[in-house]
Amino acid sequence: MMETLAEILRSRAGDGRVGLRFEERSWTWAEVVQESADRAALLDHLVARPATRQTHVGVLLDNVPDYVFWLGAAALGAGVVVGLNTSRNSQEIADDVRHADVDVIITETRHRGLVEGIAHVVPSGLILEVDSAAYGRLLGPFRGSAMPTANPTAAETAVLLYSSGSTSAPKAVIVSHGRLAGLTAAIIDRIGLERSSVTYLAMPLFHGNAVMMNLVPAMAAGATVGLARRFSASRFSADIHRFGATYTNYVGRALAYVLTTPEDPRDRSSTLRLAYGTEASETDIARFAERFGCVVQEGYGMSEGVFRLNRVPGTPPGSLGKAVGGVDVRVLDETTGEECPRATIDSDGRLDDSAAIGQLVAVGAAHTFEGYYRNPVAMADRVRGDDFWSGDLAYRDADGWFYFAGRASDWLRVDGENFSAAQVENVLARVPGVAASLVYAVPDPSTGDQVMCALELVAGTEFDPDAFGEFVSQQADMGGKWWPTYVRLIGRVPLTGSNKVDKAPLRRMGWNTTDPVFRRVGRTSAYERLGESARTAIEKEFRLHERAHLLPRASDRGCSPR
Repeated sequence: MMETLAEILRSRAGDGRVGLRFEERSWTWAEVVQESADRAALLDHLVARPATRQTHVGVLLDNVPDYVFWLGAAALGAGVVVGLNTSRNSQEIADDVRHADVDVIITETRHRGLVEGIAHVVPSGLILEVDSAAYGRLLGPFRGSAMPTANPTAAETAVLLYSSGSTSAPKAVIVSHGRLAGLTAAIIDRIGLERSSVTYLAMPLFHGNAVMMNLVPAMAAGATVGLARRFSASRFSADIHRFGATYTNYVGRALAYVLTTPEDPRDRSSTLRLAYGTEASETDIARFAERFGCVVQEGYGMSEGVFRLNRVPGTPPGSLGKAVGGVDVRVLDETTGEECPRATIDSDGRLDDSAAIGQLVAVGAAHTFEGYYRNPVAMADRVRGDDFWSGDLAYRDADGWFYFAGRASDWLRVDGENFSAAQVENVLARVPGVAASLVYAVPDPSTGDQVMCALELVAGTEFDPDAFGEFVSQQADMGGKWWPTYVRLIGRVPLTGSNKVDKAPLRRMGWNTTDPVFRRVGRTSAYERLGESARTAIEKEFRLHERAHLLPRASDRGCSPR
């Protein structure tokens, strides 16, 4: 087995099979390796390797060929690619660049404004635009460069992948050459990837799912990658047929979005054999599989690694599956650290007793976590003694099947994007008349999360839904996926015995409360009072997607303290 990403890339040197296709162009694997070697030589020319660490290459690109080439360049040159999220604002990107000690930024004209004129410490001369004439001239002298002599070890870092957490502090997940190579071997085996396979890659390369579940396994197998600049539901079918794709990866709502598009007559006889991902609803899995005549396979994993849960034959609907690789995964009570009782599940697949919910923990596996770059606070939240605490809530039935139950920290995941509740709370705190804002995740009827907020108003203030929506729409730092689907008005913020904010009862009740709740109208800035008929319609939607077990229980219904 190849032990590093560099070894995987070197194994493709001299390979004449087409390895990468993008729009109307294609590159053999041999050409991909050469493009990577050229950029490794350029990097060596531009940046002297720091004495105490590897060279860090910040990549702020859509899914374009240069992203692949720079990932290869860093690997061959013993550098580190830092994936920068193009959906973040300029200040957030500046924070990420500083935190990850980025030495050079690779971007393109459309994203240059995100890194221009902000305090991120990278000089202008080390911000390269891959679609500029200047970049071509800079790279020219290094065309045809020899393979770098650097030979990174399995323990050295290959990439840093950002994962937004529950605080404003960024979390860059360390992914070593060894972990990436080991995972690659397991994924190739699990998805049956072969040299004749053609993968379709539309998920963003700054996300671990794209790198770990598609690009690097395809590289190791010598398969062909069909690269899309960005995921587009309207182009998905056409791309599958154009590339002759046999495999694709996905996250979150991707399948649901594809299913909203008109069916192509070719879909049912497509080349697609497997779609592998996470967070699709049972209904969407079945509909997608039928439409494309393929298998849809789900699994649970994190960029942090440590453990995976996979579905196998016999997995009950809605379950994440069971742990693989012999890792001892349990559901532990967050307060006592004791294992939670096994869940009893009713005929709707709904949990009967919330005491069964706890945090997913890999017992005795903390030593396998490679850590977060320069973030001891986040490390302490994950590593407790010998155990790794995932940050995700779950429960486990009598037969050992795991079920997802939310996020233990203030992470929210909407349409495949992770973000911090604190970021949204900072915006909502500016709304006139708001004394306190609490933001948390509630389940989406189809997949992933929706955003809900609870507002404590200044005494004597009346809530005006129109003014609220209008104010939020005018906030430049309000992310498009951050908008609350539900707004709950509470008497006062719930606190724990130690006077810490307690969002647990708010999450548990969701919109099922006697407090006033307003619901966003589509994707507009309008909000309307949530009535019983709307609650009934919401429940029907959950049942349609076989997610009734995630609905707030009627017995939990109540109001906030006054």
